[in-house]
Amino acid sequence: MSRLWPALLLPVLLLASVGQAQQPQDIEDLRPENQRFDNLGMVELPIGPVPSELLQPGGTQAEAISDQIFGPRIDAAYGAYQRGYYLTALDLALPRAEQGDRFAQTLIAEIYANGLGITEDLAKAAGWYRLASEAGDPLATFELALLYNEGRGVPKDRRQAAALFRKAAEAGNVLAKYNLGLLHVEGIYAEPSLTRAAALLREAAEAGVAEARYDYAGMLMEGAGVAPDPAGAAEQFRLAAEAGLVAAQIDYATLLYLGRGVPQDRGAAASWYQRAALSGSPVAQNRYAKLLAVGEGVAPDLETAAMWRALARRQGLTDPQLDRLLSALPAERLAAAEERARFWPSAPPTEVADNAAVPTPEPATPLN
Repeated sequence: MSRLWPALLLPVLLLASVGQAQQPQDIEDLRPENQRFDNLGMVELPIGPVPSELLQPGGTQAEAISDQIFGPRIDAAYGAYQRGYYLTALDLALPRAEQGDRFAQTLIAEIYANGLGITEDLAKAAGWYRLASEAGDPLATFELALLYNEGRGVPKDRRQAAALFRKAAEAGNVLAKYNLGLLHVEGIYAEPSLTRAAALLREAAEAGVAEARYDYAGMLMEGAGVAPDPAGAAEQFRLAAEAGLVAAQIDYATLLYLGRGVPQDRGAAASWYQRAALSGSPVAQNRYAKLLAVGEGVAPDLETAAMWRALARRQGLTDPQLDRLLSALPAERLAAAEERARFWPSAPPTEVADNAAVPTPEPATPLN
């Protein structure tokens, strides 16, 4: 389906540590406690001075389909789909689909699954995906697996989903390899095997799947199913961070701050925390506030630090250490920070008026 990668993940995936990023509702992390490799973000920054008693541990939906999915068979039906003429695409694809063309069958399934130009009908989508899968289309097999895994349009059957993920993975579907790897970590519907999981996640990571890079980085860092490789882990975190995965941005910033697997660079760490903070992560907002408060990797700015603290607090993240760092902030500057947080990401009206002719500076570009 023409969806972003995160929408394709299995429920066994938890992209970030508790408190680091908001976990999607109704998604349960089924991995055993000792096999959750994405907890690097919980490492606290050794910032001081603080009393020890306060320390606390592009394009349109149609364009997104692209040749990678349907192959080089650019025909009238697909052309209509690309341009958003979904009913025309459906009419043109039906005769081919009825003759057994798997690409046309998958195209029709996409239209029904996404409700493009017609009412969404997941049962019909599943039927067309099944036909295309039986005809040998790995994408259709993968999408059908997702439907079984989630119980959408078909009865929920994770065992059947696992079999379909395996079939699609063996046919070369990268996302199926990623999901199958997660199943090997879970060890319920696929053989428990961290070694096999690491191999599959590595393949998906090398193909550019950001979530696979992130999970594989965690396995490299912990030496789970693969030899420990902090430098390799840092590189995978960096690539996932550059792809826009907020959890990876936080973890990569932490590695830069600590100098773990990568040369210590607190300026770069601050830039990555800022980038994740601008995306709304409360952990990144809290950590960037700390760096601003003590002037590590960034010029000290208590008022802006207080603004980020207020934003993190809104999402339920409090931090006595940060409170201590900001305790000397004058009341009027604290009030200004709270006002800025209230209007964030826009500026307060008075500030906009005072700076009408001054362009808003762009966020700092993270350093590599």
